Amino acid sequence: MNMRRIKAIAGIMLAAGIVLPTSSAVALSVTGGGVTATSPWDGDSGRISVYDGSDDGDPGKAEYYRQDSAGTLRTLWNQSGYKTRATSAGGSKIIKFKACDDNDWASDDCSGWVAP
Repeated sequence: MNMRRIKAIAGIMLAAGIVLPTSSAVALSVTGGGVTATSPWDGDSGRISVYDGSDDGDPGKAEYYRQDSAGTLRTLWNQSGYKTRATSAGGSKIIKFKACDDNDWASDDCSGWVAP
């Protein structure tokens, strides 16, 4: 290869690196009952959100595990009511989560576990 061609290829690769996103943080959402959990939230792999889309008067929650404490089940509650969202603080990467619509005196309606 000649030097001109090498420079052209290098320039194209540099331009592609600037234009294409380098983050692999693609948000994944799951729904249990009328509650939706989303992670990563706002492009941050250490954050999760819970949206309560169920007008039943019961809270919604996300149960999740973080990479740095994989044996500890964590819960983010949304007790603010219908059509509201709660978000977690940042931390290590969320490695799996599920959404649940809390049902007083009955089993919760939960999604399956997913890994973002």
